[in-house]
Parts: sequence; C-alpha cells; structure tokens
Amino acid sequence: MGRAPTPWGTMIKYEPKVLNIVGGKPADRPDAVDKVTGRARYAADINLPGQLVGKVLRSPHAHANLISIDTSESLKLPGVKAVITRDDFDDLENEYAASGELTINFKDVTRNMIAREKVLYDGHPVAAVAATSEAIAKKALKLIKVEYEVLPHVINVVDAMKPDAPVLHDHMFTKGIDPAPTKPSNIALRMTSKLGDVEEGFKKADVIIEREYNTAATHQGYIEPHASVANYTDGGTAEVWTGTQGHFVFRAQIAKLLGMDISKVKVTPCELGGGFGGKNNVYLEPLAVKLSQIARRPVKMVMTRDEVFRASGPTSGTNVKVKMGATKDGKITAAYAEMNYQAGAFAGSSLGLAAITVFTRYDLENVLVIGHDVVCNRPKVAAYRAPGAPMIAFGVEGVMDELAEALKIDPIEIRLRNAAKEGTQTHFGPKLGRIGYIETLERAKVSEHMKQPLGPNQGRGIATGFWFTLGMETSATININEDGSASLIYGTVDVTGGMRAAFSMIVAEELGIPVEKVRAVPSDTTSLGFNFMTAGSRGTTAGSMAAVTATRKAIARMCEIAARKWEVEPDQVVWENGHARPAGANVGDFEPMSVAQLAKEASWFGGTIAGHAEINVVNQGPGFGTHIVDVEVDRQTGAVKVLRYSIIQDAGKAVFPEFVKGQWHGGAVQGIGMALNEEYIYNDKGQLVNPGFLDYRVPVASDVPHINAEIVEVPNPNHPYGVRGVGEVPIIPPIAAIANAIHDATGVRMYEQPMSPPRVLAALDAAAPKMAAE
Repeated sequence: MGRAPTPWGTMIKYEPKVLNIVGGKPADRPDAVDKVTGRARYAADINLPGQLVGKVLRSPHAHANLISIDTSESLKLPGVKAVITRDDFDDLENEYAASGELTINFKDVTRNMIAREKVLYDGHPVAAVAATSEAIAKKALKLIKVEYEVLPHVINVVDAMKPDAPVLHDHMFTKGIDPAPTKPSNIALRMTSKLGDVEEGFKKADVIIEREYNTAATHQGYIEPHASVANYTDGGTAEVWTGTQGHFVFRAQIAKLLGMDISKVKVTPCELGGGFGGKNNVYLEPLAVKLSQIARRPVKMVMTRDEVFRASGPTSGTNVKVKMGATKDGKITAAYAEMNYQAGAFAGSSLGLAAITVFTRYDLENVLVIGHDVVCNRPKVAAYRAPGAPMIAFGVEGVMDELAEALKIDPIEIRLRNAAKEGTQTHFGPKLGRIGYIETLERAKVSEHMKQPLGPNQGRGIATGFWFTLGMETSATININEDGSASLIYGTVDVTGGMRAAFSMIVAEELGIPVEKVRAVPSDTTSLGFNFMTAGSRGTTAGSMAAVTATRKAIARMCEIAARKWEVEPDQVVWENGHARPAGANVGDFEPMSVAQLAKEASWFGGTIAGHAEINVVNQGPGFGTHIVDVEVDRQTGAVKVLRYSIIQDAGKAVFPEFVKGQWHGGAVQGIGMALNEEYIYNDKGQLVNPGFLDYRVPVASDVPHINAEIVEVPNPNHPYGVRGVGEVPIIPPIAAIANAIHDATGVRMYEQPMSPPRVLAALDAAAPKMAAE
C-alpha cells in the first residue's frame, strides 16, 4: 500500500492476436439499457433497513485555527443518533500510499476528511452528524458551535510561493533542496529531471522561444455527486457501498483511517456516474463508517453539488514556463520547463506525472525539467484524466507552434522532424518501446480536415499528447458454467461501462464461444485478490490481461478433462476454435469436445472448471495522439466557437472501436471546456463563488461540433491483443490546439486558460495598436 505506481518495468513480449469476434459483431454494452432506463443502481440508490442520514458541517473560512467544537446541543436534538469530530479519530503518522495516479499521506488524509488543528479551505469538514431525517441532520449541524481564529489565506499558486505568503503548515520544509531550508514554506517539494546539457543545447539554437503560461483549477465534471452507505456491525465489521474508482484501495484506506483490520472492511463498488480521477479518494466513507459504529445503524451520506465543488478535489491550477530552441531546419536543440503545480491544502499534486509527459512526444538530447509542488487554501487536488498533462502541454505545444511560425515550417512537419519513436531516450529514465506517434502525425497531415477551407476570423490549430498506461496489481476469476456459458468476475472498476463489454469479447475470443455466452460481473472486495484502482488508462489493458490469464487457465483445465477422458497426456490436447482437439493424428481419432460438452464431463474429472489470475501488470504501452481544431473568433465579444475537431490516436488495438471513439470524444469535450470556460473562482475571503454547474460552465451540446475520431493501430507488444490505454490522451491536446487555432484566426497568442470571451477580447484589444502599426 505504500508503493507508488510506476508505468515501467519488464514483461513478456506477445505477438498480438487479432480479435476475430465469434458471431462477427461487437458485444452490446451490457450496462446500457439499465442506465438509460434508470434501473442501474448508484451509491445514492442503496437503502438499508433503519438507515440514518449523515450530513457534514463545513468551514466557511479558507484558513483558520480550530479553537473549539461544542456538539452538546446537537446531541440533545431528538432524532440525532451520532455526532463526530476530530476527537473521534486517531491521529496518524506520515505514511505514503498510492491512490490512483497520485500519492497520499495518511497524516494528511486524516486531516482532510475532518479538520484537526486547522481548517485549510472553504468547505473543509469540521463535524458530521447522523439523524433520522435530513431535516433533523441539517438542524443538528446548526446547533454545533465552532470557534475559529481566522488566518490570512492564499489561493493562487504563484502567490503561495512568495516568501511573505501565509504559511499553511509550520512543519513543511521544502524537500529536494540542498542544503535543506530552515524556514517553513508552502513549497512542499522541488523536483528536477534532466537529460544532456541544456545550456550547450541552447547555444546551438538559431531560434529560442520562451513563454509563461497560467492555468486555472478545473473540476472533473462528473454528474453523480459523491455518495456512500455504511453499515458497521456489532461483530466489528464494516460494509460500505460507494461510488469509487478503486474499491480495494478504498478498503485499505478506510481500515487505516479507522484502525481496523482490512479483512473486517468490505467495499462494494456501485455503478459510477462519472469519476475521471475525482473518485480516487475517500471523503465520506470513513465518516459514514464511524457514524454507523456510534449509532449502531446504517448511515447514508450524499454530497450536494455545492459540497462536491467546495470540498472534493479538482485538478491543479498551474504556472508553467517553457523555453525551447531549434536550428533553422527545425531540429530542437534544447528544452526547458519550470512547472509550479497547485496541490491544494495538502502536498501531493499531479506534478510528478505531468513531468513525465512534458517533452516525451519529442526525441530530444538536452532537457531540463524543474517542478514545485505547492500548497494553498483550496481543496486537496485529485486526479483528473491525465492529471497535470493538459497544463504543461498548453505551454510546450504553444511554444512548438511559435517555433514553427518563426522558422516558417508547417506545424505538423516540425513535430515530425522531432517526433519520438521506438528507442527514444526519455529525460526521466526509460527508452520508449514501439509507439505510434509518427503514424498519428502522418495520418493528420493527409486528413480530410486539413483540406477544409477557412473563412474570415477562422483558424486551425494542431497539438499532440502523450500518456503512459499503468499496470499494477490485477486479478480476475472465470467460471465455466454447466451449460457452457462463462462468468468472468473482474476487480477493475468499470468506470465507463464499456470495459465489461471488452472483457466479454476477449474472453469469448479465447474460449471460441459467442460473446452472448459470456457475462462479466464486477467483484466486491471479498470476491477476488487485490486490484489496484482504475486509473492511468489501466482499466481495459490490465483488466483484460487478467481476464486472458484466467481464461487460459480454464482452457488448460478443459484440455486436462479431455485428456483424462481420452486417456492421453494433457500436452497431447490443443484448444482450437472453441474445442479441445487431439494435437495430432497420432494421438487418436477423438471427436473434438466443445466448452458445453467439457462442462458436462467436469464432475467426473476433478470437478468445477475455473481459472484464476493474480498478476502484477507492468510496462504497458503508452498512447500518443494528434488533434486538429478549427475555431472562429468573434472580434466584437471575444467568443470562440469550435467549428471542427479531429482526433487521430494510436489505440494499439481497438477491441471495441465505437467505445474507443466515445472515450476520445469525451476527452476532447472536457478539454474544450477547460480551454474556453471552466475555472474555480474565489472571492477575497477565499470562498468559492461558483460551486455549481450554473456558474461553473461545462460544455453543452451546442458548444461542441461533430468530432471526427480516426483510430491508428500500432499494437502494444506487451499485451496479448495489442491493447493500449486510450482514455487519457484525448484530454491533453485541446487547450493547446485551441490556443494555436485562436492565434491562427487572430494573430494573438493566449497564455492563460480558460480562454473565455472577456480574456480573449482583452488580448485582442491589447494587441490592436501593435497590429495596426504593423
């Protein structure tokens, strides 16, 4: 639990199989009908007998010492069954663990779930109650008396780094600096990664571009608020139903936070109404279990939309500086980036992951990356689909566009001249394996999109993205039923609904039976061995590897049954086209046996047919993509309209092509929202003023054009079907692509996100005198 995830390692190489779906067509999404008809059960739909309603009292202050909490009047209110504060939880020492793509410190988590010495952001939990109705619970919260000593606060990452900024944690001394500082600050960590000699590289450059970019914190935009139901039994065990991207990870965290054995906590993942990394962290779960323990009744807790925005994790707001140099022929000689990433109230932003992605699309000899992890008075950040990558891509891809303009080289061509390929040495350690980046650029260059004419005030932008694919611990079990059908139990949370269809298709292919004969069902934490969180694009890649491993073990078992029935050795039996067959004519003249026939014989030859997989998946294939976008800019209002959008991405092998395209569409739409509208807005008291979808504007259908998605397939040699992660790359290029398109339309460069109408109009007005003079 204390080990951070890594995408790299060594692994057996596969000759990827072609997926020839039995029956000739993809599986229907098995979750689709229940979801569109309202029959699917989300966490908020779970109800238990005697259930209580849990509510949380949250701080109205961005930064304050927590002097006292008086719950006596609240406890007297009829209908109130439990009230909890910091005093109901043990303090924890520093201990780090992976939670999705980010790393957590339990000392901080126990302070984030409920405030201890201080409140550190607007919305920070201070107390929680359980009552027989929501009305009583809300009234109970008002009766809790809290004494605060309000302190100065800091919201912006640049302001938080200043020497005179209010310090959030007196014990925080910047790590990664030698000699170690003697004064506390808000900079939790300084990291450095380098390759070659950037100073020498810049000396060789004919053109050098250096720019600074700022991005706002943005919300993942999931529709389903956080919700949990907990039941603590008299036997000392806890059952939790929740919306999570990693129920095994949540089980471990709940146990740690409450001082319980992991074996005494059972977590059941419900259908997920969106997560995108925002449901990688515990918020309500330990509070609900503790309230249930005290009240001796089940407790249900559901956040309001206001609470989701104020108290759960958005992505990092950032300040990044990018400097790149190139020769006259467009060869990049050196690249430098400084990345200042907002972590929220506690250390642990997406800095480390973003640093991996900075320049990895390019084959460079001289690179220097410096990063700072910075705390400020906002909610602790969470992952958000390729965490941290869109922000630094905004800078790098913007500078690449400026280099192309300065050198009079086509934007795609300059990327092709510097494109990463198999064998490229990264600045952070490993060399890249077989990848499809060049293929996406070449496809983009000849795409129909590039042939479309542009009108007045219209422009075209190009940007590219890279993301690794996590592997980690993964398990699955397959049971062959008496009628020859198959049941797969998987442990990777299906965050999209399409994973279970993909698993069914792959299992059907392995067994050689119709996909309709396979049912994939999610596990709770008692059904399988540990599974890491569905994050880092690992869901289908890692989950399908466990499914394949388990299925092949079941096939080996079926071959054993046939061998025993035929009285031959198991290695004299092969599996072909859904049947156990003699390996050769010399084995004997036996009729091939189907899955259904073998299932009927199983009881006579050792019993049930099943296969199990408990594997640690490593070195999965990274993904690369190229985006093209056309925009139109209204010079009177600054409004930007997206006209056309194309995604060309390497999927390795698209098991379920329409679903892959759907993932890409979703990522692009989220990226469009980040680029043009989305941001957290705070007042001068450090309070969030747009905690809802009315004032925090995500894209609607009228904001988004038809999105063309083109699948490039360069198989991942580390996966039996050549699959790569596909879910995170598509959110990386949009901010940069749209910024580059705005410049193409107007001649004005944007260095701040979101590129909202007031900001674009201000940039146009500021540039008008210079452009008129030219």
